[in-house]
Amino acid sequence: MRFRKTQEEEPRLGMAPLIDVVFLLLIFFMLTSHFNVASGISIKLPTVTRKLYDRQDHRITLVIDKNGDAYIRRKKIPPKALFQKIRDMVQKDGGTVRLLLEADREVKHGRVVRVMDLAKRAGVSAIIIAARWDPRKAE
Repeated sequence: MRFRKTQEEEPRLGMAPLIDVVFLLLIFFMLTSHFNVASGISIKLPTVTRKLYDRQDHRITLVIDKNGDAYIRRKKIPPKALFQKIRDMVQKDGGTVRLLLEADREVKHGRVVRVMDLAKRAGVSAIIIAARWDPRKAE
């Protein structure tokens, strides 16, 4: 009895498993990446050498552009309505609400201090002043 020898095929790299792995990696990176959502108002933040605060709880982001105009959620808020708007947001969120203040570095110091005072009177528990962190200048 004669047995036929079976020829072994050379191992090949299949395209279907390779495409599956690429798609899984793509999905993984899409789900784990963090996108920096900008406020939409062009400002130049001052730089700092040390990170001081990095929490994400109840937060109101207030942007002051170089002209001194205030924005909350990309909507321009008139100076007279700013106190009421912040107070309404604090009452709506309840508890400890923090104000993230993103002021252009060209804004006068007095304007920033007035907004900080106004926010404290409106019930904000803490004020965080945004700045651009430069790790090259860190200690």
